Amino acid sequence: MTQLERLLAALHDANVQFIIVGGVAARAHGSSRLTDDLDISYARTPTNLARIVQALAPYAPYLRGAPLGLPFDWSVARLRAGLNFTLTTTVGAIDLLGEITGGGGYEDLLPHTISITIFRHEVQLLDLPWLIRVKRAAGRPKDLEVIAELDALREEMERE
Repeated sequence: MTQLERLLAALHDANVQFIIVGGVAARAHGSSRLTDDLDISYARTPTNLARIVQALAPYAPYLRGAPLGLPFDWSVARLRAGLNFTLTTTVGAIDLLGEITGGGGYEDLLPHTISITIFRHEVQLLDLPWLIRVKRAAGRPKDLEVIAELDALREEMERE
């Protein structure tokens, strides 16, 4: 089980620029669905890549689903060379998303965020209309299943 509080604290304490997207964002907006990982969109600046490496290094990040023992160098160079990383750590799963379908990268998503406090840390969260948009664009069965619930939450918020 992902220790969300520890992952968020590590990212926050290292001043990582990130936006929570995916299942944790849906849950924060009121979804009843549980998720097994933390999905974040992250700024791809050299400084931010270094901060991500520093934040997650104590938790032994490794490619999720890769055979144990496969060489994996957790470094700024590795992050710079890739874009999206699905990782397992000693405190749970985290997906680092340089770009997301239907939304783009961190800079594209930033205008469509809200600030909320989770576990005493102020974080950026993809707003509900854009969360629905990117889940619809992803088109995966698990995303399509939650869209109806998110649409209902959006309609309820608009009525208030």
